Amino acid sequence: MPNLALGSGLSPPFPSAPRADAEIRLEITEEAGVVGPPGEPLRVVSLADEGAVVAQGAPVARLRDHAGTALVAPMPARVAHVRMLPGHRLSEIVLFHEAGGDRVAHKLADGGSVRGLMQGAGFWPLLGRRPFGGMPAPDEIPKAIVVMAADTRPLAVDPRLALENRQESFAKGLDALAGLTEGPVFVCQSPGPKLFDGRPGGDRLRVVNCGPRHPQGLPGLRIHDLFPAGIATPVWDIHAEDVAALGELLDTQMAPETRLVHVAGPALRESRLLRTQPGADLRGLTYRLALPGAHDLLSGSPLDGRQAHWLGARDRQVSVMPRENAPARRHWLWAAMARSARPAPVIPTAALTQAFGAALPATALVRALTSGDDEAAMALGVLSLLEEDLALADYILGGQARLADLLRGMLDRIEKEFAA
Repeated sequence: MPNLALGSGLSPPFPSAPRADAEIRLEITEEAGVVGPPGEPLRVVSLADEGAVVAQGAPVARLRDHAGTALVAPMPARVAHVRMLPGHRLSEIVLFHEAGGDRVAHKLADGGSVRGLMQGAGFWPLLGRRPFGGMPAPDEIPKAIVVMAADTRPLAVDPRLALENRQESFAKGLDALAGLTEGPVFVCQSPGPKLFDGRPGGDRLRVVNCGPRHPQGLPGLRIHDLFPAGIATPVWDIHAEDVAALGELLDTQMAPETRLVHVAGPALRESRLLRTQPGADLRGLTYRLALPGAHDLLSGSPLDGRQAHWLGARDRQVSVMPRENAPARRHWLWAAMARSARPAPVIPTAALTQAFGAALPATALVRALTSGDDEAAMALGVLSLLEEDLALADYILGGQARLADLLRGMLDRIEKEFAA
């Protein structure tokens, strides 16, 4: 039985300008960027020449170690720039929108697999995996898959809106996902009507209700609660809208053109609910919406978003935050002493416990992270977590503990140890 109580968690206050109307607008930005998922940059072979015209859904890059896994153009476009980092690692591929361009069909060939179709149509970066993060290896078999039809991040859009009138496609996508694992497929949703017809995936499909408070709707906490990830037991997660898009891909042979995105934050005149292309230009989405003054554009929520130019591969929020004035520069000696001092002590509180959804022993986990005790942290469930899962705890602690950074260092350390 799940241990993550529906009433656990917090509702951190992040103000935002109200929506001017209830309409969901279509907003295709003139520029878009093809970037990899969060984490280490992908090692790729570029398939796009600068100046070339590409169709929506056409491969513009392939993984160097697996040619069948592609990154695709989110819109019909002209290739503006291909920027690579040393070691054939992808920085970004910048595209200019070409109105009236073509779309590429992705057919499921005779004897072909859904896995191969997803990799060739650019769906693979939409999958997250635990432990360690990033997208799964092309041949990895998960022990379970968690479908997130709930999102409790501040200012997040309800995934139910993205699934309206798409129940049949969602069910077909669930059935396809179930073919990628012999384990259970969990659909985590907010309480309410059924999101799909029939029972795709058979007896292995399980529906789990999530509460309204954060971090109830985070995949890491759900994975820890439902099917903890481990070195030999990888678990995948995917957003419910992407599952519906997978069902539509199987029906129409076309990669999705848009996703539902909420543009919100305290530095806006008004917030908007948009359908826009993956990799959309954040400046284009917020043009004429931002208030005067310096502000930061985050791909993601106010808690775990990151400053970016393009909408992230798995993000469905754009947060526009006022830029804080830099603190007065301290004397170099005081700065050196502060950097060399031990981290400030973390005082256990009820709020800290709720920041972990009351599903993890907060005090013990924070102690293991700050002391670098990998074995203790693994025993407590750290392999199910990523940085986004600790963003609320860092917010509660005022950012002094830097738990997300400590977690990333620990996960990298554990991964190298077990890879050796």
